[in-house]
Amino acid sequence: MTTQLLIYERAAPINKNKHADWSVKAGNNFDFAKNINSVPLTAVEFPSAAAEYSIIFAGNDEAVMPAVILGIRDQENLYVSDDGKWNSKYIPAFLRRYPFVFSGSQDAKQFTLCIDEEFSGCNQEGKGERLFDAEGEQTQYLKSVLNFSSEYQGQFNRTQLFCKKLKELDLLEPMQAQITLPSGQKMNLGGFQAVSREKLKGLSNEQLGELAKTDELELIYLHLQSMRNFNLMLAKFSGEEAKTEEVEPAKQKADEVTGSVH
Repeated sequence: MTTQLLIYERAAPINKNKHADWSVKAGNNFDFAKNINSVPLTAVEFPSAAAEYSIIFAGNDEAVMPAVILGIRDQENLYVSDDGKWNSKYIPAFLRRYPFVFSGSQDAKQFTLCIDEEFSGCNQEGKGERLFDAEGEQTQYLKSVLNFSSEYQGQFNRTQLFCKKLKELDLLEPMQAQITLPSGQKMNLGGFQAVSREKLKGLSNEQLGELAKTDELELIYLHLQSMRNFNLMLAKFSGEEAKTEEVEPAKQKADEVTGSVH
């Protein structure tokens, strides 16, 4: 089975025998995400996320997925405070579903709900919400988690179709953000892709019309607009007067410190 292990240490299938007396005490502590500089985003989240984050596309030649950038260095999340609070209004669904996650079969036709057994809120002392009741049946809490995870998976699948369309139209290209720190040091954040405005302008009326009918054109514009949030991220959370000089097609400069989206 495959899982998205970005923030998960030991994801195990939920079993009514093994987890019969388990409870989950969830809270507002996001320390589990403090060492990641990006998280996946589904298309339905674009309107909420675009106001606060830079939405980019991460992946490889075979598949890409939207993501929001959370830091400019590896293992840096500027949105998690020292006391574990999330310092932004919108919290991506990828993080809100933690410590739960679906594990899919190799053919992606079957999914099993898993839980990160290393999550600090997991306990057998009855703190928080029980997973199973005294009769071994799923609690309403577990059912709601299952529904949320199912909805997330459905949105994830729809987002993959959107990304497939972008690749078919050859709209994505590798990009980099050039950032100048107060010391004068320049950083080059790469490892991500973005829609090319020139390629978008080069689409036929028929292609643009099709994107408009499916609301995918709106998603593209939200993505492009969100790229302006690099400076918002730096100014609001880093405590440094860093500045994003520009986001442009990727190229390597030997005298720059480099970082990448993971």
